[in-house]
Amino acid sequence: MSEEAAPVADFTEPEPSSLRLIFTLGIAGFFAGCVIVGIFEFTKPYIETHRENDLNKAVFEVVPDSTLKQEIVFENEAFGFRTAQTKKDAPKIYEAFDADKNFKGYAIEAKGNGFQDTIELIYGYNPAKKQIVGMKVLTHLETPGLGDKIVKDQTFIDNFDALSVEPEVVGVKTGTKANEVDCITGATISSKAIISIINKSTGDWLSRLPESGHEMNYQAQEPATAPQEEE
Repeated sequence: MSEEAAPVADFTEPEPSSLRLIFTLGIAGFFAGCVIVGIFEFTKPYIETHRENDLNKAVFEVVPDSTLKQEIVFENEAFGFRTAQTKKDAPKIYEAFDADKNFKGYAIEAKGNGFQDTIELIYGYNPAKKQIVGMKVLTHLETPGLGDKIVKDQTFIDNFDALSVEPEVVGVKTGTKANEVDCITGATISSKAIISIINKSTGDWLSRLPESGHEMNYQAQEPATAPQEEE
Protein backbone atom coordinates (compact mmCIF):
# COMPACT_ATOMS: atom_id res chain seq x y z
CA MET A 1 0.00 0.00 0.00
CA SER A 2 1.62 3.25 -1.11
CA GLU A 3 2.10 6.04 1.30
CA GLU A 4 0.13 9.19 0.65
CA ALA A 5 2.13 12.44 0.40
CA ALA A 6 1.71 14.65 3.43
CA PRO A 7 -0.06 17.91 2.66
CA VAL A 8 2.31 20.90 2.30
CA ALA A 9 1.45 23.88 4.44
CA ASP A 10 0.78 27.10 2.50
CA PHE A 11 2.95 29.87 3.97
CA THR A 12 2.04 32.45 1.29
CA GLU A 13 1.09 35.71 3.00
CA PRO A 14 -2.17 37.22 1.90
CA GLU A 15 -1.82 40.29 -0.31
CA PRO A 16 -2.54 43.53 1.53
CA SER A 17 -5.86 45.09 0.81
CA SER A 18 -6.15 48.16 -1.41
CA LEU A 19 -7.40 50.14 1.56
CA ARG A 20 -4.28 49.30 3.55
CA LEU A 21 -2.02 50.30 0.66
CA ILE A 22 -3.83 53.60 0.26
CA PHE A 23 -3.58 54.26 3.99
CA THR A 24 0.15 53.46 4.07
CA LEU A 25 0.91 55.63 1.05
CA GLY A 26 -1.19 58.42 2.50
CA ILE A 27 0.72 58.37 5.78
CA ALA A 28 4.06 58.33 3.93
CA GLY A 29 2.96 61.19 1.71
CA PHE A 30 1.76 63.20 4.70
CA PHE A 31 5.08 62.91 6.54
CA ALA A 32 7.06 63.62 3.35
CA GLY A 33 4.96 66.72 2.79
CA CYS A 34 5.54 67.86 6.37
CA VAL A 35 9.29 67.49 5.90
CA ILE A 36 9.24 69.50 2.66
CA VAL A 37 7.12 72.26 4.19
CA GLY A 38 9.35 72.33 7.26
CA ILE A 39 12.49 72.70 5.16
CA PHE A 40 10.84 75.44 3.09
CA GLU A 41 9.73 77.39 6.15
CA PHE A 42 13.15 76.99 7.77
CA THR A 43 15.09 78.20 4.74
CA LYS A 44 12.62 80.89 3.62
CA PRO A 45 14.03 83.69 5.85
CA TYR A 46 17.58 82.91 4.71
CA ILE A 47 16.54 82.92 1.05
CA GLU A 48 14.72 86.24 1.48
CA THR A 49 17.71 87.77 3.27
CA HIS A 50 20.04 86.60 0.52
CA ARG A 51 17.74 88.02 -2.16
CA GLU A 52 17.48 91.33 -0.30
CA ASN A 53 21.26 91.56 -0.10
CA ASP A 54 21.58 90.82 -3.83
CA LEU A 55 18.96 93.45 -4.62
CA ASN A 56 20.63 96.03 -2.40
CA LYS A 57 23.93 95.48 -4.19
CA ALA A 58 22.28 95.50 -7.62
CA VAL A 59 20.77 98.96 -7.09
CA PHE A 60 24.23 100.48 -6.90
CA GLU A 61 25.43 98.42 -9.87
CA VAL A 62 22.74 99.68 -12.23
CA VAL A 63 22.91 103.34 -11.14
CA PRO A 64 26.51 104.54 -11.63
CA ASP A 65 28.17 106.65 -8.92
CA SER A 66 25.46 105.86 -6.37
CA THR A 67 26.20 104.87 -2.78
CA LEU A 68 22.86 105.62 -1.07
CA LYS A 69 19.35 104.45 -1.83
CA GLN A 70 15.82 104.80 -0.54
CA GLU A 71 12.66 102.91 -1.37
CA ILE A 72 9.65 104.89 -2.52
CA VAL A 73 6.17 103.53 -3.21
CA PHE A 74 3.54 104.64 -5.69
CA GLU A 75 0.11 104.82 -4.10
CA ASN A 76 -2.92 107.03 -4.65
CA GLU A 77 -1.30 108.42 -7.80
CA ALA A 78 1.70 109.78 -5.89
CA PHE A 79 5.12 108.72 -4.64
CA GLY A 80 5.93 108.58 -0.96
CA PHE A 81 7.72 106.61 1.71
CA ARG A 82 6.33 103.36 3.04
CA THR A 83 4.30 103.75 6.25
CA ALA A 84 2.24 101.47 8.46
CA GLN A 85 -0.77 102.30 6.27
CA THR A 86 0.96 101.48 2.98
CA LYS A 87 -0.36 98.38 1.24
CA LYS A 88 2.13 95.54 1.27
CA ASP A 89 1.91 95.09 -2.50
CA ALA A 90 2.16 98.80 -3.35
CA PRO A 91 4.43 99.26 -6.41
CA LYS A 92 7.92 100.34 -5.39
CA ILE A 93 11.13 101.61 -6.95
CA TYR A 94 14.39 102.95 -5.55
CA GLU A 95 15.98 106.37 -5.71
CA ALA A 96 19.77 106.28 -5.77
CA PHE A 97 22.11 109.05 -4.57
CA ASP A 98 25.83 109.69 -4.32
CA ALA A 99 27.64 110.18 -1.01
CA ASP A 100 26.67 113.88 -1.00
CA LYS A 101 22.98 112.93 -1.39
CA ASN A 102 22.80 114.14 -4.98
CA PHE A 103 20.19 112.25 -6.99
CA LYS A 104 21.76 109.92 -9.57
CA GLY A 105 18.83 107.93 -10.90
CA TYR A 106 16.13 105.35 -10.27
CA ALA A 107 16.53 101.60 -9.89
CA ILE A 108 13.46 99.72 -11.07
CA GLU A 109 12.67 96.02 -10.72
CA ALA A 110 10.87 94.27 -13.57
CA LYS A 111 9.97 90.76 -14.61
CA GLY A 112 8.41 88.89 -17.50
CA ASN A 113 8.47 85.70 -19.52
CA GLY A 114 11.76 84.34 -20.80
CA PHE A 115 12.32 81.34 -23.07
CA GLN A 116 12.11 78.86 -20.18
CA ASP A 117 10.52 80.68 -17.25
CA THR A 118 10.19 84.07 -15.60
CA ILE A 119 13.14 86.47 -15.82
CA GLU A 120 13.53 89.01 -13.01
CA LEU A 121 15.81 91.99 -13.51
CA ILE A 122 16.58 95.47 -12.30
CA TYR A 123 17.61 98.47 -14.39
CA GLY A 124 18.80 101.98 -13.70
CA TYR A 125 17.12 105.00 -15.27
CA ASN A 126 18.39 108.57 -15.58
CA PRO A 127 15.36 110.85 -16.15
CA ALA A 128 17.46 113.86 -17.15
CA LYS A 129 19.01 111.91 -20.04
CA LYS A 130 15.98 109.66 -20.62
CA GLN A 131 18.36 106.74 -20.67
CA ILE A 132 18.70 103.34 -19.08
CA VAL A 133 22.10 103.45 -17.41
CA GLY A 134 22.52 99.84 -16.29
CA MET A 135 20.81 96.46 -16.20
CA LYS A 136 21.27 93.31 -14.14
CA VAL A 137 19.39 90.02 -14.32
CA LEU A 138 18.44 88.89 -10.81
CA THR A 139 16.91 85.46 -11.48
CA HIS A 140 16.34 83.31 -14.55
CA LEU A 141 16.07 79.69 -15.73
CA GLU A 142 17.26 80.19 -19.29
CA THR A 143 19.05 77.41 -21.18
CA PRO A 144 22.64 76.88 -19.98
CA GLY A 145 25.15 77.79 -22.67
CA LEU A 146 22.56 79.72 -24.69
CA GLY A 147 19.93 81.80 -22.93
CA ASP A 148 22.05 82.21 -19.82
CA LYS A 149 24.33 84.46 -21.86
CA ILE A 150 22.03 87.29 -20.75
CA VAL A 151 24.03 87.22 -17.51
CA LYS A 152 27.40 86.12 -18.93
CA ASP A 153 27.82 88.14 -22.12
CA GLN A 154 29.30 91.44 -20.96
CA THR A 155 28.98 92.97 -24.43
CA PHE A 156 25.23 92.41 -24.28
CA ILE A 157 25.00 93.81 -20.75
CA ASP A 158 27.00 96.89 -21.79
CA ASN A 159 24.24 97.73 -24.30
CA PHE A 160 22.25 99.03 -21.34
CA ASP A 161 24.83 101.50 -20.01
CA ALA A 162 23.52 104.50 -21.98
CA LEU A 163 20.43 103.22 -23.77
CA SER A 164 17.75 105.61 -24.96
CA VAL A 165 14.16 104.62 -24.21
CA GLU A 166 12.72 106.82 -26.97
CA PRO A 167 10.60 105.82 -28.70
CA GLU A 168 11.34 102.36 -27.21
CA VAL A 169 14.19 99.90 -26.90
CA VAL A 170 14.70 97.75 -30.00
CA GLY A 171 16.66 94.51 -30.39
CA VAL A 172 18.69 94.17 -33.61
CA LYS A 173 21.61 92.17 -34.96
CA THR A 174 23.99 95.12 -35.07
CA GLY A 175 22.74 98.33 -33.50
CA THR A 176 23.67 101.79 -34.73
CA LYS A 177 21.04 103.92 -32.98
CA ALA A 178 20.87 105.10 -29.37
CA ASN A 179 17.82 102.93 -28.61
CA GLU A 180 19.11 99.71 -30.21
CA VAL A 181 20.47 96.63 -28.43
CA ASP A 182 22.67 94.03 -30.12
CA CYS A 183 20.92 90.70 -29.51
CA ILE A 184 23.05 87.69 -28.55
CA THR A 185 23.71 85.23 -31.36
CA GLY A 186 22.14 81.91 -30.40
CA ALA A 187 20.09 83.51 -27.64
CA THR A 188 17.85 85.83 -29.59
CA ILE A 189 14.68 84.84 -27.73
CA SER A 190 16.22 85.47 -24.31
CA SER A 191 17.76 88.75 -25.51
CA LYS A 192 14.44 89.99 -26.84
CA ALA A 193 12.72 88.85 -23.64
CA ILE A 194 14.95 91.26 -21.70
CA ILE A 195 14.05 94.06 -24.10
CA SER A 196 10.33 93.27 -23.89
CA ILE A 197 10.43 93.28 -20.08
CA ILE A 198 12.16 96.65 -20.04
CA ASN A 199 9.80 98.20 -22.58
CA LYS A 200 6.79 97.01 -20.57
CA SER A 201 8.29 98.40 -17.36
CA THR A 202 9.25 101.78 -18.79
CA GLY A 203 5.79 102.04 -20.29
CA ASP A 204 4.32 101.53 -16.83
CA TRP A 205 6.72 103.69 -14.82
CA LEU A 206 8.14 106.60 -16.78
CA SER A 207 4.86 108.51 -17.01
CA ARG A 208 4.53 108.26 -13.21
CA LEU A 209 7.96 109.64 -12.36
CA PRO A 210 8.31 113.24 -11.18
CA GLU A 211 9.62 115.75 -13.68
CA SER A 212 13.41 115.65 -13.87
CA GLY A 213 14.84 117.85 -11.12
CA HIS A 214 11.83 117.34 -8.84
CA GLU A 215 12.78 114.00 -7.33
CA MET A 216 12.26 113.32 -3.63
CA ASN A 217 15.17 114.35 -1.42
CA TYR A 218 17.17 111.71 0.37
CA GLN A 219 15.88 110.92 3.85
CA ALA A 220 17.68 108.19 5.74
CA GLN A 221 14.92 105.74 6.61
CA GLU A 222 17.21 102.78 7.29
CA PRO A 223 20.78 101.69 6.52
CA ALA A 224 20.88 101.84 2.74
CA THR A 225 24.47 102.33 1.69
CA ALA A 226 26.42 100.45 -0.92
CA PRO A 227 27.79 97.19 0.51
CA GLN A 228 31.53 97.07 1.11
CA GLU A 229 33.50 94.70 -1.07
CA GLU A 230 35.19 91.84 0.76
CA GLU A 231 38.97 92.03 0.79
